[in-house]
Amino acid sequence: KSPCTVNSFASLAQQGFFNDTPCHRLTTTEGLAVLQCGDPTGQGTGGPGYQFANEYPTDQFQPDDPKLQQPVLYPRGTLAMANAGPGTNGSQFFLVYKDSQLPPNYTVFGTIDQTGLATLDKIAAAGTVDGGQDGKPKNDVQVKSILLD
Repeated sequence: KSPCTVNSFASLAQQGFFNDTPCHRLTTTEGLAVLQCGDPTGQGTGGPGYQFANEYPTDQFQPDDPKLQQPVLYPRGTLAMANAGPGTNGSQFFLVYKDSQLPPNYTVFGTIDQTGLATLDKIAAAGTVDGGQDGKPKNDVQVKSILLD
């Protein structure tokens, strides 16, 4: 359903782009429970130097469809692209550790297994550095490497 996203992510992973990069954002609100990673700067502003269009579920709607503003369920275990608006996907992605409601503007391209979810639960339980609901994870979280099978 998201071939461009999968190909870009796989290419970046094979190049070692994600190796030793921090996960820079944790959200712990009731409707948004994600860990965001994939920015080599660790600030939420970096990427691979290119951007690409949204795919599934965004591509299920016409660009002017009001439903693009209505939240849909991103279930626990979803792997999706983070972006700053249409056509701004790059390397940042988020891992959903509790069912979350978001507009269908974030391309879904994978799932997280039970072992990964158990790790995410531990990261989320520690909270953020400042104790807020959206910020840097309290415990440093780094992507050591991404292996594809």
